[in-house]
Formats: sequence, C-alpha cells, structure tokens
Amino acid sequence: MGQIIKNKYLILRRLSQILILFLYFGANYFGWKILVGNLSFSKFLNTIPLTDPYAFLQMVFAGAIISADLIIGVLVILIIYGLIGGRAFCSWVCPVNMITDLAAWVRRKTNHEKDNLISTQKIKKFRYFFAATLLLISAIVGAAAFEFISPIGIFTRGVAFGIGFGWIWLFVIFLFDAFVLKNGWCGHICPLGATYSIIGAKSLIRVYHTKENCTNCGNCLTICPENQVLSPVINKKSDFINGIECTNCGRCIEVCDDNALKFSIRYLIKQKGAENEKNPTK
Repeated sequence: MGQIIKNKYLILRRLSQILILFLYFGANYFGWKILVGNLSFSKFLNTIPLTDPYAFLQMVFAGAIISADLIIGVLVILIIYGLIGGRAFCSWVCPVNMITDLAAWVRRKTNHEKDNLISTQKIKKFRYFFAATLLLISAIVGAAAFEFISPIGIFTRGVAFGIGFGWIWLFVIFLFDAFVLKNGWCGHICPLGATYSIIGAKSLIRVYHTKENCTNCGNCLTICPENQVLSPVINKKSDFINGIECTNCGRCIEVCDDNALKFSIRYLIKQKGAENEKNPTK
C-alpha cells in the first residue's frame, strides 16, 4: 500500500492514458459517444469538440477549410492546458509516454543513464525547429505533414483499428530512447511537446520546491525526463519549477523523500508569500 501511495501520480497517469485509449476503442467497436475520434480531433459526449492545436496549425498551413468545430475545439484545449500546464498532455494523455517511460526505466536498469551517443546540448531545442519545419512542409504539400509519421496517431489508431506494421515505428522510438538518447523522442523531437510547452508557459499548476526541506539527494534530477527545468531551482531557492518543458508528471514529487516538492498553484502561493512578508505576525 505504501508503494502505491508513493507512486500515486504514476498510477494515475497510467489510468488516465489507458482510460482515454479505452474510450476511443469503445467508440469504434461499441458505438460509445463518450469520446469519439482521436487525439487530433475528438468530440466529448458527442457535443464538445477537442482539437489538437498543432494539428490545427498544420491544417491552416496546408490551406484546409477550417470549420467552426475545429476553432472551438482549439480554444477549449488552449484554455484547459493553458491553465493546468501544457505539457501535462505529454505525461497524462499521450499514449507514447508509456513507451518512453519504459525506455527511461530500461536506461536506468542498464546503467547507462548518462551515456548518450548524441550530445543533448546540441539538439536541446530541435523540437521547436522540427515543429516549424513540419508546418512549412504542410504548406508545401497541402497536407498535415506530421500526421503521416505521428506515433501518437499510430498508437491511437492501432488501439481502435489494429496496429498493423505501426508497431515497428513505436519500437524504433523505444530503442532510440532506451539506447541512443535519453528522453529522445519526447524531449528533443516531438513537435507536440514543443507546442504544449508554449501553450502552458504561464500555467497555474506547477511543482513547488521548498529549499528548507531539500537535502540535495539528487533523486528528482535523476528521474525527471526534463531535468533542465529543475536545475535553476533545486538546491538554490524556494520557488516554482517554471521551465516551460516541465510535463507536470509528478515523478520528482514521488521520489523526493524530504517532502521538498509538491504540486501547488503558482500565483496563489506567491500572493500569500507577499502578504506574509507585509504582515509577518500573521
């Protein structure tokens, strides 16, 4: 029971990802109307449209006709992830995260956590360049370029209709992350990760670090898939993890035995802190 509580965010994330896939499966095989479509465009309860912002941008660049449902769906997603943290999509919704998390576990178990065949510093921002490049390609070919190679779409369609040879591409991503580059796909290539990073740049829900509790154990830096977001804060000050690449996965909180990390609401905490400084007797 203690281990379950310790890994509660990991368990909740897996339940969330599997439930979403199951609802897509049910829509296709049983005609359920809870969540119909895929992660590029869905309808919730057959009423509320949900549109992936990057898929929408590709369609705009490709010159596609944009319906009112697509626009409303984008606005809904922008509001949701703009508030809770854009890259929460990557850790709580995206099914490929299950593959890349498994690859990260393999890296740790095979003791080559820090060994990369490619320098991470040289390609740290490649995902943003790749996202922009795919938009230009979409404009040139007149179609949503990323959708042809998206492992997210392959995974979702595979659950609904049978995966076919799509498993080969998913297996390549696993091998790449496990043995070539740590957090390679999600952290350095995926254009959706880049898009949601920008969307959630000012999000409210963030991990908060309490310096007084921190013992400099380094567990959070080891487990975090985007540990560059922790470095400006860990061991240095009490503050929110403000890096836009943070996925709000909660793994850093789970491995912290010092109770130095927790989820909180960014501006609410800062406001309370400012009030306490003005009224220290409260």
